[in-house]
Amino acid sequence: MLDHIFLTVSDTVRAIAFYEQVLPVLGIGLRHDYDGKDGPAGHPDLKGFGAKGRMFFWLRQGQAASGAVHIGLVADSEAMVVQAFDAALAPGASVIHPPGPQLHYDPRYYAAQVTDLDGYSLEFVYKSWQHDH
Repeated sequence: MLDHIFLTVSDTVRAIAFYEQVLPVLGIGLRHDYDGKDGPAGHPDLKGFGAKGRMFFWLRQGQAASGAVHIGLVADSEAMVVQAFDAALAPGASVIHPPGPQLHYDPRYYAAQVTDLDGYSLEFVYKSWQHDH
């Protein structure tokens, strides 16, 4: 299981605005800023997002590496996939594939994929068999 990820973005203000519209749809509604001067020498400032008391999705200012990262984000339903997809398009994400079954993986794998404003691939995923428990 992952604990956290740092995503390097070209404009943190723009990226925060984008992710503040998208991540809450998926239940990731916590926000926290970390001042790099509080860490070891050279630690970057971080803009964090999280849920359930954990911060795990962090943005840092720098040279974005468009296409270098693919992030799959869990949705709790097919409807949530559609909502996240729509929320991402509103502030300017580009469509990779619209919501629908991903039959090449499994008929129960429902997802949509976009590129964020820095060109990173975001996939909103609902796998029904992972929610049956």
